[in-house]
Amino acid sequence: MVTTAQLRQLALGLPGAQERETWGHPTFRVRDKIFATVYEGDGVAIATVKASPEDQEALVGGDPQTFGVASHVGRYGWTTIRLDRIDPDELRELVVEAWRRTATKRAVAAFDAG
Repeated sequence: MVTTAQLRQLALGLPGAQERETWGHPTFRVRDKIFATVYEGDGVAIATVKASPEDQEALVGGDPQTFGVASHVGRYGWTTIRLDRIDPDELRELVVEAWRRTATKRAVAAFDAG
């Protein structure tokens, strides 16, 4: 289980990441482009991360109770994650990969080197 605060700390710990409230909930960005969001509804925190359509298919197919296809942008690979069901290490991997898809090549190279 992961909390919203833990997700925020993870996302903001990535180089160049910033938080901005959009659509009434936190979004996490790099280069002013969203790579993750989080919202709480009915007492459950849901994150959405930028993923490839192939990764989304594997995640949702492997654990549809934890992962889902995001509304509006799911066709591009965006995937929802129930924070009360995910392992912290797996979430870290997904958030870092979402950041990598959004950050500059130079930032990713520096992150990998560092």
